[in-house]
Amino acid sequence: MGFALYQVDAFADQPFAGNPAAVCLLPAPGEKHWMQMVAREMNLSETAFLHPENDGWRLRWFTPVMEVALCGHATLASAHVLWETGRLTPTATAYFYTESGLLTAERNGSGIELDFPAKTAVPTEAPAGLAEALDVQPLAVGRSAFDYLVEVDTATTLRAIKPDFGKLAELPVRGVIVTSISDQRQFDFVSRFFAPASGVNEDPVTGSAHCTLGPFWQERLKRSEFRAFQASARGGVLTVRVAGDRVFLGGNAVTVLRGELL
Repeated sequence: MGFALYQVDAFADQPFAGNPAAVCLLPAPGEKHWMQMVAREMNLSETAFLHPENDGWRLRWFTPVMEVALCGHATLASAHVLWETGRLTPTATAYFYTESGLLTAERNGSGIELDFPAKTAVPTEAPAGLAEALDVQPLAVGRSAFDYLVEVDTATTLRAIKPDFGKLAELPVRGVIVTSISDQRQFDFVSRFFAPASGVNEDPVTGSAHCTLGPFWQERLKRSEFRAFQASARGGVLTVRVAGDRVFLGGNAVTVLRGELL
């Protein structure tokens, strides 16, 4: 008998948008090498693996080349699957035990809200090769526990970036977040996320990056609640709420595939 496997478009309210994640439900812990091979087979930016633990679920995330410490869209997808399949009742909170501590997900109207740790970027000098790899003049550069954060002057500049992924992959971080104030009234800020060193040249919608973007724009805009757009080719919409050392990320999810991993 195989394992239940789902593909979910996260931070999207319709199929073929947002960020696709695979979600694999296991009865017990999986072997790391096997999980990595499954993630490589799925060839999505993240594959999530869950098995029951205590009052919740142990959750791990893998790109096609490595395990990561925090992932928003695959957590959103995992919670969506648990509710959709009846493994959690509609009003239940999803408890996830992860390398980044306890994370929770709750239904919030028609969407889902995740409770994640803030990952504030500390202002820093741009490392050698960063501006050249993006071909931009940064307004500000910061570094969080995972990533570099680069602010650029306009959303037009942000959308036009064509990175040198080879150069970006040489930086000693998970990835590079690029952001600017939005040029559309319905959004407060926009972003893109590049992580070639982690096996993902450009991630379509990156929940964990908003654990850094939330505190950054809180300081810039002097408020704590935002509506954000990640300006990848697929695009994705998130709500972001900063509360002390936590960031609450909201979005929708749509299942596009159900199957069995043999």
